[in-house]
Amino acid sequence: ECVNAQKRLQYLLCRFVETVSTSSKTPVALFLDDLQWADPASIAVIRLLLLSKPSRFFIFGSYRDYGVNEDDDNRLFIESLSDLGVSVETIKMTLMDQGSLNDAVSDLLCLSPRLTRSLSDIVHHKTKGNPLFFSRLMSSLITEGL
Repeated sequence: ECVNAQKRLQYLLCRFVETVSTSSKTPVALFLDDLQWADPASIAVIRLLLLSKPSRFFIFGSYRDYGVNEDDDNRLFIESLSDLGVSVETIKMTLMDQGSLNDAVSDLLCLSPRLTRSLSDIVHHKTKGNPLFFSRLMSSLITEGL
């Protein structure tokens, strides 16, 4: 019974995406975050959506590959997408070095890089150069008026 309900839900979701993407004048995009934590049922739905190839429908996903085993099912699924005929573009985010981070702080604050160096050093120490942490910390600092 549960398997049938899951298959019905998968079918309906695929039909929904197909209907929305073909009736819309603009492309439809779905962003899925943290795919490394997706359960097998969610991966099955994603696979079906990709294999049904609805027109003008794009899936964007983020996947953190650190701390994940080489034989992890989700990692293997993501690596197998090309074999399914799905166009895959991988953008690997690396840590920001102190110079890049200082340039970003300088641009954000519209100040000379030499004037932002001490703040950038603190931000780099707190974020370890992680772009997501950098973005959130800077947003928080700007929001707080610091």
